[in-house]
Amino acid sequence: MAVSLPLVFDPPRRGMPPRHLADLDADGRVSAVAELGLPKFRAKQLANQYYGRLIADPQEMTDLPAAVRTQVADALFPELITPARQVQCDAGETRKTLWRAVDGTTFESVLMRYPERNTVCISSQAGCGMACPFCATGQGGLQRNLSTAEILEQVRAASAALRNEHFGGIAGTAGGGRLSNIVFMGMGEPLANYNRVVAAVRLAPAIRKLADEKLGVTLAVSLHTPDDELRDTLVPVNNRWKVSEVLDAARYYADVTGRRVSVEYALIRHINDQPWRADLLGKKLHKALGSLVHVNLIPLNPTPGSKWDASPKPAEREFVRRVQAAGVSCTVRDTRGREIAAACGQLAAEG
Repeated sequence: MAVSLPLVFDPPRRGMPPRHLADLDADGRVSAVAELGLPKFRAKQLANQYYGRLIADPQEMTDLPAAVRTQVADALFPELITPARQVQCDAGETRKTLWRAVDGTTFESVLMRYPERNTVCISSQAGCGMACPFCATGQGGLQRNLSTAEILEQVRAASAALRNEHFGGIAGTAGGGRLSNIVFMGMGEPLANYNRVVAAVRLAPAIRKLADEKLGVTLAVSLHTPDDELRDTLVPVNNRWKVSEVLDAARYYADVTGRRVSVEYALIRHINDQPWRADLLGKKLHKALGSLVHVNLIPLNPTPGSKWDASPKPAEREFVRRVQAAGVSCTVRDTRGREIAAACGQLAAEG
């Protein structure tokens, strides 16, 4: 799983959704069922149904007495998100969903099926306050943080789809698939919604345990350029935390966890794809992180009407070569879903 850096200011306050089982830890679940006059063992039972069997409707929980199912549904299983639109490509192996929350806010997730893994890219906020000019989500602004349950519902929906449906064009995949990767690279800045994101990581299926949190996750740093002058424009929060501070924090994370940091770099034609920037990136990363870093070069997925465009392939290849020549691992991310506006924020921007 990947999250991105840095932690930023609080977003505007809007009404949060009603309480859901997925907002609660183990003690909270026990308290919640007690409030309903139910025995404590029902808390574990409900958690097993939701996290283990991926069931979110108590009417389908056959080990729950029929007489209390409606009461449990009303108290702990409100419908938080509904699919407003769904599009797919890559012979059905990439599926993007636009979700609508109870207050009308929208956000996105993308489910991608590969022969060797199944990945869901989820949102942590409705919109984003980073205001990066090349990003559709950033240009749309921040609406609010998502609740822990809204985050987890994206994961549960993806897991259930893989298990229950014939998903994609891969032979022999008529259901039975398992979700193997969860990335917080959809809409929003995950560490700007820190508490709920961390709670979701702790509660998500198959996730057991950011630096001092002792969570088994990979940190992804959205760098996009190695120099402060340009990053002040591309990633406005750089005006508060400079490149050197970001890399110092990334080094701390790598030292504490022993995990390699992923540096995200959206390659933009004539903006940040110059050979000298590749050299500078490699030099700074090698000095700050040594072997504990990998550059994930992302061909920009341009938004309609945007002045930003992807770099040509020769420039992309030269950029990779120069970063690697500095002793830093660098690869180009596999791009999917251009024809379905799969980059974060694009489907929501279309309405």
